[in-house]
Amino acid sequence: MDNQGIEIKNVSKKYNNAGNEIAVLHDISLTIKPGDYIGLMGMNGAGKSTLIRMLNGLIKPGEGKIHINGMDTADSDNMTSIRKLVGVVFQNPDNQLICPVIEEEIAFGPENLGLPLSEINQRVNWALHAVEMEKMKHHSPHLLSGGQKQKIALASILAMLPSYLVLDEPFAMLDPVSRWELLAQIRRLNTEHNITIILSSHNPEDFMHAKRLIVLDHGSIYLQGSPREVYSQDGKLAAIGLEAPGIYQLIRQLQQAGCYFSDNPNSIQELVEIICQK
Repeated sequence: MDNQGIEIKNVSKKYNNAGNEIAVLHDISLTIKPGDYIGLMGMNGAGKSTLIRMLNGLIKPGEGKIHINGMDTADSDNMTSIRKLVGVVFQNPDNQLICPVIEEEIAFGPENLGLPLSEINQRVNWALHAVEMEKMKHHSPHLLSGGQKQKIALASILAMLPSYLVLDEPFAMLDPVSRWELLAQIRRLNTEHNITIILSSHNPEDFMHAKRLIVLDHGSIYLQGSPREVYSQDGKLAAIGLEAPGIYQLIRQLQQAGCYFSDNPNSIQELVEIICQK
């Protein structure tokens, strides 16, 4: 039996708030395979962050099970192994950066794994190269811009060589340029290094290159499918406060005018190239 991947089975979670039980997740079931690029979309309060924190055992399911490569996240004996496999980058990088020098920050995780110095140095250099921050190696992370800090937080997780990279609203504090740069780096990690990506955001524009998009609403799976399949259901998205990215709205208008697309363009440039070929 192949145990590789993440299996989420009938997971629910409730919190107690002043004596009242509040359901934040309800009967979630998902399978995430190695190499997947999963988008997790929903408005604030949809349950995205709770589900993400369950993937490396920070929060335990109230009901149901989560298995990472066959290991149950509810079993404390599995925590060290699971957290080597699942790396999480949170919304605010300042909450993850603890060392005075970037090089030390990136090395912190591999050092705790007890790796030899030569391998630690190799991982530090590779992780900084992956996020295009090699020149900042000897700088202080606390003097960087928000986008640069998020890249360093990402590099510190990459140095652990996780199989699954989970990102919880990583663009919330970034300017548009830094956001697109980080998105491009995440895509390269998936395509060039086969790292499984699970990206959480409330912004539909962030999932243009995801293989599968899962929309949460009030703790339940509301929609799922390819980005194109999900974004074609604009009425359902609008009902929960979301809308398709501009390019998909443009594609829909062109289709209504009689121009059909068999391809799945992910940018205006790709769309123009497809139109010019017709």
